[in-house]
Amino acid sequence: MLLIKKGCRWPKVRFPAVLVLSSLALLARGQEATTSPIISLSDAIHRAQQNEPVFARAIAAQQNAGINSYLAKAALLPSVVYHNQMLYTQPNGQTNQGTMTLPAFIANNAVHEYVSQASINETIGVKQLADARVASANAAVASADLEVARRGLVAAVVNLYYQVSTSETKRQLLREAYDEATTFADLTQKREASREIAHADVVKAQLQQQQRQRDLSDAVLAADKARLELGVLLFPDPRTAYTTQAPGAPPAMPTRDEVNQSAFANNPDLRSALASVQAGDAGVTSAKAGYLPDLALNFSYGIDAAQFAKYGPDGVRNLGYSISGTLDIPVWDWLSTQKRIKQSEIQRDAAKTMLTATQRRLIATLEEAYAEANTARDQLNLLDQSVHSSIESLRLTKLRYSAGESTALEVVDAQNTLLAAQIAQADGAVRYQSALAALQILTGTL
Repeated sequence: MLLIKKGCRWPKVRFPAVLVLSSLALLARGQEATTSPIISLSDAIHRAQQNEPVFARAIAAQQNAGINSYLAKAALLPSVVYHNQMLYTQPNGQTNQGTMTLPAFIANNAVHEYVSQASINETIGVKQLADARVASANAAVASADLEVARRGLVAAVVNLYYQVSTSETKRQLLREAYDEATTFADLTQKREASREIAHADVVKAQLQQQQRQRDLSDAVLAADKARLELGVLLFPDPRTAYTTQAPGAPPAMPTRDEVNQSAFANNPDLRSALASVQAGDAGVTSAKAGYLPDLALNFSYGIDAAQFAKYGPDGVRNLGYSISGTLDIPVWDWLSTQKRIKQSEIQRDAAKTMLTATQRRLIATLEEAYAEANTARDQLNLLDQSVHSSIESLRLTKLRYSAGESTALEVVDAQNTLLAAQIAQADGAVRYQSALAALQILTGTL
């Protein structure tokens, strides 16, 4: 049991200011690490879709195309208008059979004329039907282009996300390599002081330490730049602290048949090209419809009289209806219709060429993406073996150096080999994840 005498005081301990400041900095860093959000890949994609302006424009274009398709279909339906008008015309001093004062303008029916009618209008023609098909095809093109923009954004986010992950891994590896180089430099200085090695070993170890310090500084800069680039898509302030999820075990690759079937069934570029061809065909039909007449029908019911009343002065009924039909037959338009047909055929042929090019590009992209993912997967085990072999080589080389059987140059070479193998392992893991994500983007599963 600890006994404290009355009146005794604890000894005063004075902490250096540097130690206090470093402790506060470490505490702040720890609090920042615990409070910074952990962003998964799906979270990053969702945030980017809300913040990226190109994707927002694609959404707006798709919505506008949908509205245009609705308007084109609505134009095929009858329109109803309730028309109200009052006309006053200067009288010319004459009367019609002594009962009605005649207007000065012969185009008007009376000095006072009131019109209050419900009018139904309908225009029937091939051009209106073809324009509705064009608008529907353009809406399909806009929907496919929106999916293309979404997949392009997903690919960009995946690339930046894994770039942040690998830059953090490389920074950690280079920090460990710098610590290793510092330890080896201290070892050579101690052995030189005990006259066991030459000064050349110390110089070589110090050069290695300085190189690792520069590499670590570049890695810190690269990691910060990668975090800022991804932060632009995720947060209002790109400097917001966040943490990416640690990469887990790499998932298995799908089979070649599964990739081909999903890619051809869900490829937005192919859908966009097909819809463009359909829009081109409908455009040709719409242009050819310029040679055909349009039938316009009108039905009006209401008042068109000199009194705004159901009955006139003599009990004449003012309410009534009228029906009209108009058939305009085009005769001559200075070959404008022919030129419009030629223009639409040019656009349709260009759309067909784009369709075949899209099909060829899709086949090539699938082959390249699957080969990339397959090669990256096969190299994972080799990269792991290289890291294990490099670790063992460095351990044995350091033991031989401690026993005086190797030189400092051999130790430095072993350190460089280990660092290169570890960086290659990190790049290989990210390469496989990126290649697999590219396949998922092609098949529409990501």
